[in-house]
Amino acid sequence: MDKLQKYVKLIINVGVNIQKGQKLLIRCPVDCAYFARMAMEEAYAAGADDVLIQWGDEKSSRINYLMAPDSNFGKELEWEKARIQYLVDQGYNMLGVLAADPEILKGVDPERITKDQKVMATTMKPLMEKVSSSAIQWTLASVPNPAWARKVFPNAKSDEEAIGLMWDAIYAASRVDGKDPVENWKTHIATMQKKVDALMAHNFKHLRFKNAAGTDLEITLPEGHLWVACGEEAATGYNFIANIPTEEVFTAPLRTGTNGIVYSTKPLVFMGDIIDEFWIKFKDGKVTEFGAKQNEHLLDKVINTHPNADYLGEVALVPHSSPISQSGILWYNTLYDENASCHLALGKAYPYTVKGAVGKSDDELNAMGVNQSLAHTDFMMGSADMSIVGVTYDGKEIAVFTGGEWAI
Repeated sequence: MDKLQKYVKLIINVGVNIQKGQKLLIRCPVDCAYFARMAMEEAYAAGADDVLIQWGDEKSSRINYLMAPDSNFGKELEWEKARIQYLVDQGYNMLGVLAADPEILKGVDPERITKDQKVMATTMKPLMEKVSSSAIQWTLASVPNPAWARKVFPNAKSDEEAIGLMWDAIYAASRVDGKDPVENWKTHIATMQKKVDALMAHNFKHLRFKNAAGTDLEITLPEGHLWVACGEEAATGYNFIANIPTEEVFTAPLRTGTNGIVYSTKPLVFMGDIIDEFWIKFKDGKVTEFGAKQNEHLLDKVINTHPNADYLGEVALVPHSSPISQSGILWYNTLYDENASCHLALGKAYPYTVKGAVGKSDDELNAMGVNQSLAHTDFMMGSADMSIVGVTYDGKEIAVFTGGEWAI
């Protein structure tokens, strides 16, 4: 309980960094209700003016997808759109609690899920625009549930043992171990900022990625790109940490500037199922070919469900020696797996990663080369032998990663 309380305090007071008089939305699975209530208490203790909890239930979602009539899917819900707009208008900050069974929707008709995801993406767009532009303070964190914990720790003798093992791993990854997690994070933020400063100093035009898995990819960066790590400042004037844990330094690629092929190095959980051992080819930024050994039809949904999801919106650098990578745990959860590996994201780019992009319309952003889409899907491609070479505007080549580790 001591570590759990420290974890909750870290998330509310450092992750979201809720301030006196602010409002907070907590989006949480019903299986983790105890955690949401603890976060609610901590937010009020920090001076929050109002805390709302939005419950999710993946088990009832599965029942609905399997048993409801076809007419139930793809319908826009005006009351839900009005609710989201109210939260935006009132300036609610956000905590997202992630705790999903990676295969909860296995066997469900993907067309039903696709119809719902299209509607939900449109409905959530006003809130997600606040998130992607850092207009509000927000963070994502995770809590174990039995199905997820048993997937990650299949040799555990019971649900309780698996959940205990997962909590230990979450505390370690989130730097909750030790006497003062807040001080741990201050040190971590300072270390990450040094990498941001080094990348900004070189002002690379291109990044070239290669490894033995077959990745051979060149990504052009837009003029005025900004590298970002943990510890962002919201338009509210307060700092926040978007993901706990986080090990990445990231920016936006030029929308039309990716060429070559990339191979995944970790599974991708999508639509409640697992896509694995996949590859994607790009030409002038756009996906031209792809394949997967497991659930290729779902990879097709990743790429082709939403307009512009076939372009990249993020490139993120994570050393192979990150604590999450060195734990050797395959999390089947993007929040953790992306912080064990260099990764890319198909779809939406974050406007705050390019100078002058915040506040622009989607059309203006796309014209600037900052890809906009209703989707943002991260996938992992880093490895122990990853080589990354940065190319400056005057053609100088500089090692950024050698053998999966920082070289600058």
